[in-house]
Parts: sequence; structure tokens; C-alpha cells
Amino acid sequence: MQIPARGRDKAEILSDLQAFHDSDIAWKTGRIWSMMYSVDEEHKTLVEEAYRSFLTENYISPFTFASLQRMEQEVIAMSKNLLNGPESVCGTMTSGGTESIFLCVYTYREWARKNRPQVQHPELVMSSTTHPAFEKAAHILNIKIRRAKVDENQAAQPAEMAKLVNKNTILIVASAPSYPHGILDPVQEIAVLAQKHQLPLHVDACVGGFMLPWVEKLGYSMPAWDFRVPGVTSMSADAHKFGYGAKGASVLLFSKMDYLRHQFFVSTEWAGGVYASSTLMGSRSGGPIAAAWTAMQHLGQNRYLDLAREIMEGVDRLKMGLEGIPEVQIIGHPAMNILAYCTHRNKPDIFVVADLLIEKGWVLDRQHLPNSIHLTVMRHNLPVIGQYLSDLKEAIATAKANPNLVAQGEAAMYGILSRLPMRGMVEKNVRKIFEDLYTAKTGTAEGTEAAESPGTMPNTPAWMGMLNRILRWKERWF
Repeated sequence: MQIPARGRDKAEILSDLQAFHDSDIAWKTGRIWSMMYSVDEEHKTLVEEAYRSFLTENYISPFTFASLQRMEQEVIAMSKNLLNGPESVCGTMTSGGTESIFLCVYTYREWARKNRPQVQHPELVMSSTTHPAFEKAAHILNIKIRRAKVDENQAAQPAEMAKLVNKNTILIVASAPSYPHGILDPVQEIAVLAQKHQLPLHVDACVGGFMLPWVEKLGYSMPAWDFRVPGVTSMSADAHKFGYGAKGASVLLFSKMDYLRHQFFVSTEWAGGVYASSTLMGSRSGGPIAAAWTAMQHLGQNRYLDLAREIMEGVDRLKMGLEGIPEVQIIGHPAMNILAYCTHRNKPDIFVVADLLIEKGWVLDRQHLPNSIHLTVMRHNLPVIGQYLSDLKEAIATAKANPNLVAQGEAAMYGILSRLPMRGMVEKNVRKIFEDLYTAKTGTAEGTEAAESPGTMPNTPAWMGMLNRILRWKERWF
């Protein structure tokens, strides 16, 4: 496919874009339980207008557009106050949780190079439920990850983490909450460990930073987890999640400039002059910054609190319904609107149950360690909670009545990870899948597999089939 020789008509292009949309998941029906963070059409329209108004402004330099620099600093200030940070807290906006986490790890590596020069092989201590973005950052930055086991409720264990701290440790990480199960790590106890060894402690609140404060204000009991805890030196929180901004906006906060200064990059030897950047990105649109600022200004504390109340009332209804199903077990003690559930002793097979729910039109995330189904409850899910519980009961009854059913479809992509003992084999095949997805296609757009259905993942049947074959092979021999 080539750039058109002559520009196409606007109406045709917009028609194509709508066709692309038509092949996506209809998330507004409430049948998808992750990824989408919405309020209502009024808020969406306002955020879109804010984004468009700063679409072309390039925040490669804070000196060029004073408007963006002001909005970034005000978002940082509002986030700092929400997370109970003292006056010394400072930070930057990033493109999302992954960049915030990468910069967190990078900053502490640079901090250690100056303050702990004896460390030649830096290590990071975290739990097994900590977000894999830390693993990704550590891989890029040549830092060793040391994972501590979680307890039976999937919460980090400070005593297990303590066993992994040594002379090479440069950072300890806690989650507020962990994404897989919505479990709040014991930040206060982990902070004691960090202070004992004079180590930085990062609290990853990418998913919870703009929800937990309101849940706490609603009266839900939880221990302190933010900058109120002595020893917390940094936090990350995504404004494009429950801050309800546009995608591409997160905040990374440090307790003081003594840490943040190590995040900045400066080059003085380039022919183009002095190059300096505060984050990983160079050029970046001002749209996400303006949208995040607008979302906070538009919703205000009162609306954020009302939204959290609505959602948590739905969570309580969902939990009550799940607890009323004998075969189902909610994992741990979820702190907010994220939870996961399994079946007792995996009977019936939770991935078979997931397949049956998929057949009924639900979009689910499957997890392992333990095998489970993940749910992030959002506003658009609230009207269909009753239907979900009804379909779940029916799916469980069908699975019990048909014990020979084997997980198929998308369950293989996630389920295989918890069933195969040879993780290297899984990694090799998943890497091959991604190679296929991103391999350039030949011929015209009409002749490619990707063009057969706009938005369809190329080669989907092939890679799904490959993983299903591996799964069946494992069931036979193991």
C-alpha cells in the first residue's frame, strides 16, 4: 500500500475511519471489563476539544509553550495534593504508566551511580504481582529483578522482600494496588524495610492513584499507601485512567528534587546546540497534557467522588453476586474497583468458564498464578452487572455438566502461560506471533490479510491455532 497519488476526499476518509471503528469492540455496551475509562458524552466531548486545541503544540521544550508548561505544573500540583505529598514533591507528566515506570527505574539507577558508586550490578526488589513494565525497564537498563513471593491473598510480603535486599539493591517497589487482583500492598511495612536500608521506595499507583483517594474518602477502610507514609520517595499515577483524561497522560512524582534531577538528560556535544529533555519522549503533542488538565478542572473533587461512589456501589453488588456462587472465589481483598476470581481448586476449569462467557458476548482478561478472570469495574459496566452474574452462573453450570471441555480461543493465549512448565517454549512462540503481526505485508491493501476486515489482527487463526496445539500437546503429555 502506498500513499495515494492524489489526496482523497474528506468524506471518504471519515467513512473509512468509521468502518475501522465498526470492527472494534462495542465497549459502550458494558461487556468489556478493562482498558476503557469513561465518564459520559459531555466529558468526552470537552476532553476531545481540549486535546484538539493543543494538538499541534510540541512539548519538546518547556520553554517554547508557556501554556503547556503551566498546565503540566498544575496537573503535577493537583496530583501531589491528591496523593498527600508535602511541598517538596515535584515531578513530570509522561505518556503513560510504562514511561513513568521506565523513568522511575532510570532515575534511581542514575541516583545510585552518584550516591552508591560501589554498586556495579544494580538490582530492584519487587513482588511477583508488580507490573511487568518494571521488568521491561530493568531489561533495557541492565538491572536485575528480584521477585518476592506474595502471600495467599496475593499481597506483597515485606519479610520475603527483605530476604532479597542486598548491597546491590537500588530500589524497592510496592503496588497500590496491583493490577491483576486489585490488591493493595502493605506500603507502610515495605517503607520500614526501605528506610532500614536507606533505599528509595516507589509506589506504583498507575491504576489506583486517581481512584484510591476517593474510595478512601467514601469510608472504605485501607491503610496509608501514599506520600503520608514516611519512606515513600516516588509515586506514579495515570491521569488517562481514573483521572479520565485522554490516553497518553501519566504523572511521575518524586518526594524531592534530589531524586528528580537524575531523570533529566542533557547533551552538550551536538552540532544543533544543547539538547535537554525532562522525560523519555522528545517531540510530544500538548493534547494529552491539555486533556488531563481539563478533566481535573471539569470534574472537580465532587464529581470524582460521585463517580467513585457509583462505581464502588457496583463493585459491592458484583462482589455480593460472586460470593453467592458456591464455585467462585474472589482472590484476596481487593482495595477498589479491580478484582479477580477463580473457581475452587479450578473446578470447573476457569478458562472453560471464560470461553463460555466469550460465547455470550463478554470480553474478559484471563490471568495465571492463579488461573483467574480479571475484572475492572467501570461506569459503563454498571447496567450489565446483573446480566454478567446470570451468564456466569449459566457458564459454570455448563462447564460442570461437560467436564471434558478444554479451553479454546483466547484462553490459550493466557491460559497456556500457566499450564506449560516450559516457559521458554511459550516465550519463543509468543515472540513468533508478534513477528507475524508486525511483518510488513506485500501487495496492495486489497490483497493483504490485514485489509480483509478493518481492525482485524492479521493471521489470528494461525497463531491461535498454534497455541491451541501446544495446549493440547501439554494436556496429553503432562
